Amino acid sequence: MISSLDISAVGVIEHAHLEFGSGLTVVTGETGAGKTMVLTSVQLLLGGRADAALVRRGAQQASVDGIFTVPQSTQTEVEDFGGIVEDGELIVGRTVPASGRSRAHVGSRPVPAATLGQVLRPLVTIHGQSDQVRLSTPQAQRTALDEFGGSQHAQILADYAEAWSAAVTLKRQLDAATVDHDRRVEDITSLTEALDEIDRADPYEGEDDELADLARRLTNAQDLRVLVGTAIGLIDSDDGHGALGALRDAGGQVRSAQRFDGSLEEYGNRLESYLLDIEGLRDDLSSYLSGLDSDPARLNEVQDRRATLRRLMEGRASDIAELLQWREQARARLAELTRPGSDPESIRRELTAAQQRVLDVGKRLSASRAALADRLSTAVDAELHALAMPDAHVRIDLPSAKPSSHGLEDVVFLLQSHPSAPERPLGQGASGGELSRVMLALEVILGRDATAETFIFDEVDAGIGGQTATEVGARLARLAEERQVIVVTHLAQVAAFASRHLVVSKADGLTTVTEVTGEQRHGELTRMMGGDPHSKAARRHAIEVLGSTVPQSQ
Repeated sequence: MISSLDISAVGVIEHAHLEFGSGLTVVTGETGAGKTMVLTSVQLLLGGRADAALVRRGAQQASVDGIFTVPQSTQTEVEDFGGIVEDGELIVGRTVPASGRSRAHVGSRPVPAATLGQVLRPLVTIHGQSDQVRLSTPQAQRTALDEFGGSQHAQILADYAEAWSAAVTLKRQLDAATVDHDRRVEDITSLTEALDEIDRADPYEGEDDELADLARRLTNAQDLRVLVGTAIGLIDSDDGHGALGALRDAGGQVRSAQRFDGSLEEYGNRLESYLLDIEGLRDDLSSYLSGLDSDPARLNEVQDRRATLRRLMEGRASDIAELLQWREQARARLAELTRPGSDPESIRRELTAAQQRVLDVGKRLSASRAALADRLSTAVDAELHALAMPDAHVRIDLPSAKPSSHGLEDVVFLLQSHPSAPERPLGQGASGGELSRVMLALEVILGRDATAETFIFDEVDAGIGGQTATEVGARLARLAEERQVIVVTHLAQVAAFASRHLVVSKADGLTTVTEVTGEQRHGELTRMMGGDPHSKAARRHAIEVLGSTVPQSQ
């Protein structure tokens, strides 16, 4: 429920403070006074579009602050993102600068404007004259019928939406699988063959480098034998002039010198260590030389293996490590292509079952809508009869249609204004006043079970007057017994039913909003009835109108 609004520099309103309560609140005032700006301010708090043109001329920014009494579910939602709700009251605000981006806050926390809508829109329903036009669309009529169904019907709607979504998903999969069938078969074949070849070859990481080294060694075995043999000869030649011979001689000389200087023992030990290392190197080179083989058959095997690996890597990898990675990816892709149910025939069978489920659930939905249509039609007729349309009849037709996301039928509201008139779809012959009354009838009926706590009507009583206007006021008051109702109206018959009356007035370019009671309210009702507020007779008439309504606080 909206407890209060503070409006600053919004359009013609320099500043206004509005207090709302439960029950029915009316907002009245002369044309051009700024009643629309009150509604615009509420829409800003609901996350509506912020236009710099709303900022009052000469002001730096426009701002709207509101206090909402919110249910526990909303309080929890706000607290989840760090906002504050005190004693069930939530403070929200919106600032629109003359240039730059708007700002919003919910529960003392800055938030995107979209969050305002997310938090508050479920609590407030706004209806204006444009909603009369929307009421003539099939989508709005279908929504109205479905909203009348309650939780049981809502579950059928959810089941149908789920069935429809599943069928659509499978249809897309089938289309893709059918279009790509030949390519899919080719991919399966090529991947299978490639994986079989790689698995048979069974390469391991680093094998390509090892084979390259081995091939070079086998190809150059003769040169290696000559070079390594020469190195061995230089280390330990038969005539004793190799490196080992020289080291032995040097060692003998140092040992002899030790007799004269004991400090040379360290050098002698080092020469012996070098001698052992060189002897070990000679033995290793000799072992390498003895194992060196120029076997042409072995070389052919190595070259064949390298050719096999190069062929496997071609177009897939630059080395064995990348080839092994490609193999894992190929296995995953092949598993996806060959998983059960991925072929077109399997998908087609699943789609057939899904489509049948759409039809089965759709029939349940159609039956539920048919029952709702009869009940809603009877209820709307009763409301219209009380709204000065005693012979009107609304029939809700459900012509079969091609299965779609909303069901197996269309929903068409047909209005017969009197017995001799033909049934015609809403919007094709109904006057603005008739549409207003149909919409009001629906709101009164649907509002009993609606989740919204506040209903705002913006001059939905346009095009009606007299006794009909009185009945409209009575219906709004009836709706206000269970919900907060705020009505922007130009009809005294409607305003007379209010428990709170706000008047928007303009003087010297400034707009103010004032709550009126007693004599002031009598004067406003007199003005709305076209009389002279200073005329005693006109005032008596206004008081009579006020007295003819249900008891009100004045």
